Amino acid sequence: MSYLEKLLKGAEVEWKALGDMALIGTGNSNRNEGDEKGNYPFYVRSQSVLKSNNFQFDEIAILVPGEGGIGDIFHFVQGKYALHQRAYRIKPISLDLEPKFLYYYMRNSFKSYILAKSVGATATSIRKPMLENFLIPIPCPDNPKMSLEIQKEIVRILDTFTELTAELTAELTARKKQYHYYREALLRFEEGEVEWKTLGELTSLITKGTTPKKYTKTGIAFIKTEAFDGPNINLNKISFIDEDTHNKELKRSILKHNDILITIAGATIGKCAIVPKEILPANTNQALAIIRLNDDVNTKYVFHILKSRYMIKYIELNIKGSAQPNLNLEQLNNFSIPYPSPEEQARIVFILDKFDTLTTSISEGLPKEIELRKKQYEYYRDLLLTFPKK
Repeated sequence: MSYLEKLLKGAEVEWKALGDMALIGTGNSNRNEGDEKGNYPFYVRSQSVLKSNNFQFDEIAILVPGEGGIGDIFHFVQGKYALHQRAYRIKPISLDLEPKFLYYYMRNSFKSYILAKSVGATATSIRKPMLENFLIPIPCPDNPKMSLEIQKEIVRILDTFTELTAELTAELTARKKQYHYYREALLRFEEGEVEWKTLGELTSLITKGTTPKKYTKTGIAFIKTEAFDGPNINLNKISFIDEDTHNKELKRSILKHNDILITIAGATIGKCAIVPKEILPANTNQALAIIRLNDDVNTKYVFHILKSRYMIKYIELNIKGSAQPNLNLEQLNNFSIPYPSPEEQARIVFILDKFDTLTTSISEGLPKEIELRKKQYEYYRDLLLTFPKK
């Protein structure tokens, strides 16, 4: 028996229309009515929550956008809040329904319901009747006390996983701030304390790639900025080119193990990652510069410098007044960095790599732990919210 079957103990499940169990309406505020200094949360049509000087409702409710983020955005509110005029409020009024249970059930099942209503098309808006006709499972309808106990037990279990994930996320945020603080502190040198060198002095190659004429479904890995996951390259986000294109048309930008890639154009300028051995053979486009360091240069040290305030300030200085932010290869060659002794570089790298692993590693750091807890939550959510239908 599944855990849900054990909770139900053989009892029936009655399906009731949401319109019979809750009041459904919209807000009456526009987005421009928000105020950063407001005292009340202002829910719009996104995951972000704004602030407002006024509240419209004081209640327990589930909020969903009427447009955008259909089936993906839900807010559970308790207390005073303001609501956008194209967002819905669902206020449970039935004594047989635990509000948080409704919230979890909608998060699990509403999107598939809306997509089915859209006959396979992408859902772009929700109409009130869609919400009113959405069916909610009520366990043990003949025993309201037991029904609420079952609903509350499901909520308790899912709340536990949600709270744990939130705690881990808060911990990750705190560790990232700590990492940034120590990185800047460790890389702060007094004038005359260390030697300074340009990137061009430390490299055997600084170049960039080219956009290929065509992509393929498989073949040679082709890396774009969108494949960057923090300092890592996500193998699931790479494109592909054929061998002929790689070896002939784009031979200038054939990547090697430990090359540093840095975005030199667009909104993500300054993002960088180190090319791992397992992704090779690989190539890249003109939005990314390839930095190939000399053999005697500590790659990780230079990598941390490129992510520090030194590069941030250098980019700001060189793109000031530009309509399209970009760095050219000459500017990269001229980028000057503090260059302490090899021993000091190794010490700095050791400390920062520890933080890097903790805050960005998808195999052993906090991001991995958060991902595992999310999967655990999804497993129990599906297990606990998949009710039998007649």
